[in-house]
Amino acid sequence: MARSHRFLAPLSPLAFAAGRLGNFINGELPGRVTTEPWGMVFQGAGALPRHPSQLYQFALEGVLLFVILWIFSAKRRPLGAVSALFLIGYGALRFGVEFFREPDDFLGLLALNLSMGQWLSLPMIVTGIGMLVWAWRQPQKV
Repeated sequence: MARSHRFLAPLSPLAFAAGRLGNFINGELPGRVTTEPWGMVFQGAGALPRHPSQLYQFALEGVLLFVILWIFSAKRRPLGAVSALFLIGYGALRFGVEFFREPDDFLGLLALNLSMGQWLSLPMIVTGIGMLVWAWRQPQKV
């Protein structure tokens, strides 16, 4: 049971990846308007091409984060280190992708021109860093 975090934390991004593919298929959570050649027109989001931000999230918060956590968790780490890296990685990747995602209509951009998703990612990153520092200060490894 003590080693379950080394198994569950790396698999969590795959669940996020599946959800983001569902968002893409349903045309939910479209990106911001773009002139990039891979921009897509989403039904219900206007006639202008938009970033397929759901696919960015699938690739980064899903596949890339899974690979990072899988490699990191392959070695013995202090208790909480894998979960901490998950929080840091998910928060940081989500923060970055939010620059390409259309902010919620009812909120828009908030203070410092950041979206709600970016503001919610910051505590995850800070908490993950704190957890990682705490984990590496613990004497035992699991």
